[in-house]
Amino acid sequence: MADLKSTFLKVYAHLKEELLHDPAFEWTPDSRQWVDRMLDYNVPGGKLNRGLSVIDSYKLLMEGRELTEVEIFLASSLGWCIEWLQAYFLVLDDIMDNSHTRRGQPCWFRVPKVGLIAANDGILLRNHIPRILKKHFREKPYYVDLLDLFNEVEFQTACGQMIDLITTLEGEKDLSKYTLSLHRRIVQYKTAYYSFYLPVACALLMAGENLDNHVAVKDILVEMGTYFQVQDDYLDCFGDPETIGKIGTDIEDFKCSWLAVKALELSNEEQKKLLNENYGKADPANVEKVKALYNELNLQGVFAEYESKSYEKLITSIEAHPSKAVQAVLKSFLAKIYKRQK
Repeated sequence: MADLKSTFLKVYAHLKEELLHDPAFEWTPDSRQWVDRMLDYNVPGGKLNRGLSVIDSYKLLMEGRELTEVEIFLASSLGWCIEWLQAYFLVLDDIMDNSHTRRGQPCWFRVPKVGLIAANDGILLRNHIPRILKKHFREKPYYVDLLDLFNEVEFQTACGQMIDLITTLEGEKDLSKYTLSLHRRIVQYKTAYYSFYLPVACALLMAGENLDNHVAVKDILVEMGTYFQVQDDYLDCFGDPETIGKIGTDIEDFKCSWLAVKALELSNEEQKKLLNENYGKADPANVEKVKALYNELNLQGVFAEYESKSYEKLITSIEAHPSKAVQAVLKSFLAKIYKRQK
C-alpha cells in the first residue's frame, strides 16, 4: 500500500507540472508560484482514499493481473481527478460554512493573503479536471463517458450541497424539517456519488464497461456512502478530534445530522424542547446540553445497532451481484469504512 501511495504521489507531481505549464495560459513566475502553492495546500493533503480506490478497483476488476505502467498511470490520473474535485468542493465549502480548520490546518481562505481569492482557486481546481482528462484520455473510447460522468457527479454534489445549505438558513431554523429522508437525500447527493460511486465508475469505464449495465453497483455504493456519512455525523460528535483531524461543529452549525434526526425521533416533548432551545447555538454551554441529551438517549447504542444492520444489508446486496470481480471491489470498499474511527 505504501508503495502504491508513493507511485500515486509521483503521478500528482507529474500532473501538477503539466498544469503549471498549460499552453492555454501565458504563465508569469507569480501566477505559477500561486497555483503551485495552492495545489500543494489543497489537493494531496487528505487520506487520498477516493483517488487510491480507482487503482484498487481497477486492479480487482482485472482479477489480480499485474497492471502495466500505463494502466497504473491512467488509473492514478483518474484518481487524482477525483481528489481535485474533492479539493474544489472543500475549498468552496469551507468559505460557505465559514470553517476554521481542514485536515488539521487553517482552511485555505483563512491563509494570510488568500482570503476570497480562494473562490477563484476553487474554480481553477474544477477546471483542472477536464485539462487532465483531455491531455491523457482524449484518444480513449471512453473519453466522452468520463467527461459525462464527472459533469453528472459534480452536478449531483452541488445539488446536495444546495439542499444542505438551504436547510440550515439563518433565521429559518426549524428542527421539524429534519427527517431521515431529508438527511438521506442530502447525503446521497452531497457525498455518496462523488466519494463512492465515482471512483468505481472510473475503474469500470477504464475496464471497458458500460455504466448503464451497472445500476445495481451504483445503488450499493450510494447506500455505502449513506452509511459512511452517518458514521461521519457520529464521529463529529463522539469521535476524538485528535484522530479525525477536526473539531466537530455540526451542533453549532444547525446541521441536518443523523444524530439530530434520531434525537428528534426518540425524544419526548420535554427533550424536544431542550433540543429546539439549544441546537444551532455557538455557545459551548448550549452544545454541552445537546451532547448530554444525545447521551441520555443512548445515541451511541442506537448508532452501533444501525452500523451492524447496515453492514449486514450491504453484504447481502453485494453477494447477490453476479460478478465475483465486482463483488471484490464492493467488499474492499466496505472493509475500508466498516467501524472506522476517523
